[in-house]
Amino acid sequence: MAICLSPFLECPPMGLESLKIDDFQLHASSTKRYGLGAHRGRLNIQAGLYEDDLYDGAWCAGRDDPLQWFEVDARRLTKFTGVITQGRNSLWSSDWVTSYKVMISNDSHTWMTLKNGSDDLIFRSNREKEIPVQNIFPTPVVARYIRVNPQSWFSSGSICMRVEILGCPMPGDALLLILTSTESYKSLKRKSQGGLKLYAFEISDNPGEHEVGEPEFRYTAGSHGNEVLGRELLLLLMQFMCLEYLSGNQRIRHLVEETRIHLLPSVNPDGYEKAFEVGSELSGWSLGRWNNNGIDIHHNFPDLSSVLWEAEAKKLIPRKMFNHHVPIPEWYQSQNASVALETRALMAWMEKMPFVLGSNLQGGELVVTFPYDRTRSPGVTREQTPTPDDHIFRWLAFSYASTHRLMTDASRRVCHTEDFAKEDGTINGASWHTAAGSMNDFSYLHTNCFELTMFVGCDKFPHENELPEEWENNRESLLVFMEQVHRGIKGVVRDLQGRGIANAIISVEGINHDVRTAADGDYWRLLNPGEYKVTARAHGYASASKKCEVGYEIGATRCDFKIGRPNLSRIREIMEKFNRQPIKLQVRQLQTHRSGERLLGT
Repeated sequence: MAICLSPFLECPPMGLESLKIDDFQLHASSTKRYGLGAHRGRLNIQAGLYEDDLYDGAWCAGRDDPLQWFEVDARRLTKFTGVITQGRNSLWSSDWVTSYKVMISNDSHTWMTLKNGSDDLIFRSNREKEIPVQNIFPTPVVARYIRVNPQSWFSSGSICMRVEILGCPMPGDALLLILTSTESYKSLKRKSQGGLKLYAFEISDNPGEHEVGEPEFRYTAGSHGNEVLGRELLLLLMQFMCLEYLSGNQRIRHLVEETRIHLLPSVNPDGYEKAFEVGSELSGWSLGRWNNNGIDIHHNFPDLSSVLWEAEAKKLIPRKMFNHHVPIPEWYQSQNASVALETRALMAWMEKMPFVLGSNLQGGELVVTFPYDRTRSPGVTREQTPTPDDHIFRWLAFSYASTHRLMTDASRRVCHTEDFAKEDGTINGASWHTAAGSMNDFSYLHTNCFELTMFVGCDKFPHENELPEEWENNRESLLVFMEQVHRGIKGVVRDLQGRGIANAIISVEGINHDVRTAADGDYWRLLNPGEYKVTARAHGYASASKKCEVGYEIGATRCDFKIGRPNLSRIREIMEKFNRQPIKLQVRQLQTHRSGERLLGT
């Protein structure tokens, strides 16, 4: 929650008036129309001459009631000390707010109202529309988000405001962990089947936005709600990284400053609650594994491996389908499909974020599995089924297993029946047991993200006094695996004017699986050390190729591309602009029309 500080010095304006605060940082509960949207709620903003256009003189709520609010996202922890307000700038209307409350939040979901003792603090505001009124808080507060919540307004007018916030950004070290349910996590604001929320955390030096050239990594846990160890490990990982960052640990600082890290500790909170209710010793092997509708979330994704293999058998690749970003079948997207709410939320999150590497933590074994998870041969329950990226997947799996304190220990007792230590603590998922529709296979085939499963302990739900030892068993592995996101090549694909090209395809010769660029044209391609011929291509552009060398040290090799439009593409664009008619035809028609006018004139 927010932090209270005292004593304090008044902070300067954050920059709504000066435009230091961008439009996308401003939000509102409702809007009367676009020209009166949150982006117009800036102190001293002036209305256009005609007030029905895009440039009206305030934010105005779509309804006049005490539930309306105007919100500013500071994008980092900020010490808020006051608010300045005005009414609507208008030649024709008289609209202003006469009192308001102030609310603060760290996640835009849970809000705390500033108090006067036990009562909500009411700030007296404007008496007319142009004179700014400043209110300084009795005690400053620290949060990321702040809302002004109008309580009363001019009786002959509506809720309209222009606002400035007084605030000081906290030092960079003060912000590492943000409970995130902002626009970038819109999909995860959904609830589980039983109504519990799915929370994702972000650890970054610039939270809330993607930075060009910086890879995005994710850990998830608890898709089987009774496998609690992974959930606890991610909570401990968050705590560890925050404390080590603040203490100056250079390894952790580098990881945080060069990577955007996402952690989702409890994919199946309903299942966890069931297991937790009876306790670690009494929950058995399966109580809480499934969600409230009896669905195994980890294996509830569309079976895209079968879609890909069928297309390969029919020789449809690459003529009619790509070898990557395999589309989701229509039947799976129907409302009648047996798809969990949690699965749909995860898929939306995975599609929105340009994740490069990820892992889901599970329990009940000590092994790392990697795709494919489904056997290619029909009816076969166990069979080696490698992806085109089998070599890098094996390395990624080994990077975790080899740094775990027990996974590769040949002298350790096996968890149940299989001795995975003999296989270096790793195994291809399909060669262990076939499973269609896994999160790993979906992530690899539908997005750019390489996903593995870490079975982090023999006991799915260890007693709390065992957690310190389990943390030590997994701590180094969790860090080492995150660092692997910086292995391979990275770069930006730009056009000849230097603009990033989204959705460009990056191909590596000899590997029949491509990746695509993110919205800003940046990409990451996980690869083992070696020399590779890499090609970048995009619709309407000529392709370009170059040799890119990957070394043994951690740190992706930079491999940028500039590609231009060929003459044929330019001709097609021009023809489409002129409705596919030859350009000269329109010129001739124009000349004929003018000659006719001259003849008529004579």
